Amino acid sequence: MGMLFRPRPLVVSLAAEVQRGSGAHAPTGSGNADSSGGSAPGSPTPTGVANRIRADRLVRAVKASVSGSSSEISDLYTEDVQGWSPNGTVTSAAELAVEFEDRDDAFSDLEIAVVSLDVGGDQACVEWVASVLHTGPLTDDHDVRVDPTGSRLTLRGVTVAEFDGDRICSFRQYWNELEWLDQLQRIRDDEDSHPTP
Repeated sequence: MGMLFRPRPLVVSLAAEVQRGSGAHAPTGSGNADSSGGSAPGSPTPTGVANRIRADRLVRAVKASVSGSSSEISDLYTEDVQGWSPNGTVTSAAELAVEFEDRDDAFSDLEIAVVSLDVGGDQACVEWVASVLHTGPLTDDHDVRVDPTGSRLTLRGVTVAEFDGDRICSFRQYWNELEWLDQLQRIRDDEDSHPTP
């Protein structure tokens, strides 16, 4: 998956002792998105229009990261974009494209809901909730493996961006990788208390 969803090394290292395969399924999440932002309805000011455009662009950027759509990078980001997430940094649009395309086959059926929290001046912030099905093995750099659970995992986070004109020139993304480990642990606990006959 894109840069947003590459928690593999930490999750696998911790989850290897938790889960080695199951058929449990969690309810599916919602793929709805809200990209409101900027001005009051009716007669937006020029600043309100700019804020709405930036909010919409940041929502698009988050969704592109989830889907691995690197074709949108030149429209959404400056060539020298600087980015940070819990998994590392990027210092150019070219590096960001590699991150977007470096998808993990462990997950499928991506869904995301995005809400603009605040837009003002050259900055914008969105909150997102993403969910994926764990349908393939997770393997880290040390060959530690977690077999697919078939369960839907949810991750919540925030992305903060700065703009140069109408393109993102820097961004920071925050999420808690242990959230997925907690979900895998609950799946394992449920299996232990309800073993398959």
